[in-house]
Amino acid sequence: MVRYMDNSSLPHEIPNWINGKEVPAQQAESFSKLNPANGKLLCRVARSRAVDVRMAVEAAKQAQPMWAETPAVKRGDFLYELALGLREHAGEVARIVALETGKSYKEALGETNGAIALGFFFAGEGQRLYGKTTTSGAVNKYAMTIRQPLGVAGLIIAANTPIANVAWKVFPALICGNSAVLKAAEDTPGTAWIFAKIAHQAGLPPGVLNVVQGFGEEAGAPLVTDPDVDVISFTGSTTVGRRIAVAAGERLAKVSLELGGKNPLVVCDDADLENAAKWVLLSAFSNAGQRCAAGSRIIVFDSIYGRFRQMLIDRTRLLRVGPADDDDFGPVINEEQLTNMLAVVDGARARGAVLLTGGHRMTDPDHCDGFYMSPTIIENVAPDDEISTSELFGPITCLYRVKDFDEALSLANNSLYGLTACIHTRNIHRAVQFTQKVQAGVAVVNAGTYGSEPHMPFGGLKQSGNGSREPGTEALDVYSDLKDVYIVVDPTEL
Repeated sequence: MVRYMDNSSLPHEIPNWINGKEVPAQQAESFSKLNPANGKLLCRVARSRAVDVRMAVEAAKQAQPMWAETPAVKRGDFLYELALGLREHAGEVARIVALETGKSYKEALGETNGAIALGFFFAGEGQRLYGKTTTSGAVNKYAMTIRQPLGVAGLIIAANTPIANVAWKVFPALICGNSAVLKAAEDTPGTAWIFAKIAHQAGLPPGVLNVVQGFGEEAGAPLVTDPDVDVISFTGSTTVGRRIAVAAGERLAKVSLELGGKNPLVVCDDADLENAAKWVLLSAFSNAGQRCAAGSRIIVFDSIYGRFRQMLIDRTRLLRVGPADDDDFGPVINEEQLTNMLAVVDGARARGAVLLTGGHRMTDPDHCDGFYMSPTIIENVAPDDEISTSELFGPITCLYRVKDFDEALSLANNSLYGLTACIHTRNIHRAVQFTQKVQAGVAVVNAGTYGSEPHMPFGGLKQSGNGSREPGTEALDVYSDLKDVYIVVDPTEL
């Protein structure tokens, strides 16, 4: 029987955090947040507008000089205390993540622990905000570079892994000496709220981190166009990312975009098929397929196609769907997303695709009130079909048959996206060639298309981003500028 959690960890209405205080929307508007596991009202959320964003940006602007003057090592101490606070309240944070997303508490706690690990990593970077010293071509001249903060960082996140997404942006932005305005995902407002609450309890100065709730067009867009926002970091769809790039480009604001993916997972004829099947299911269906790094294009060698296809069908039909710890994945985040993906599946079938399993909304008594999509596998899909080219963000994957390695690599690269990719093979030559030639920001051998670690850079090619990388130490390049410093000495004054 599907079990549901109560919502005692959340306030009745989730406010903004501005200048260290909980603040309702200035126009006293709010919207409903539903629990995707059962469709019930979870809470109300402040519906912010441009005036709320301006207040948050102004608070961040006022706080930033003091924060920038704080030595980086001391900033790291603040972030270390925040990470400790997250660890102390990990259970509460995980309960909120589970309530808002419908994923199990176990999965939410794992995500929370990942955010904590990232916090500790970036706290330590306060001791390592390296520039460099080098030689000059002139006599009695010395050259070096130093890192400097940009100012106010505008952070816009997605709802799929909410506490991880908050941590990925807030920690590197703050360690570099920026203040921040975080536009929370409208589907996971409580996660951003509890993060800000813990941050202020940990002693973070008021105004250094501000959180604005609301919808993208009403709160996110004003944040992007605000002239006092110096850098914008966005995780979300390619469509929205393009709009942000255009708006930010009008005023030459720095932008980091981590966008969508249609990630290939290649299964060669020499692969360990049991291991490959395990990782295909995890890549395609864990977190209800709501990963930019989800494995949505499974490319299989012809000689093993029939056997491997049956393995996937059999294992997929055994998956448990629901919000409990013994379930394999939960609902998608909202009904609109569920409706959209069902329409794409229906369209593919109308064009000749073959549905192997799933393909429908789950309407049995345990699932009928939530936003549950059955785990879905489809074959006989053209590489240029909508379902092959559009990121669906749900538990849907497609199988493609190829004759050999060259055809597999070609099909893997035949995509508008280039975020992650994986190959399963026992052949070291295939593995190396794939990792070198696949057009992706992340390449994996004999595992899944997801699973990047906090200290490693993440991002993609083509329409998966604009070339920036977060997190890892490469995120410091997003949130800081390099300044050249030259010192000329006069030998006669020695």
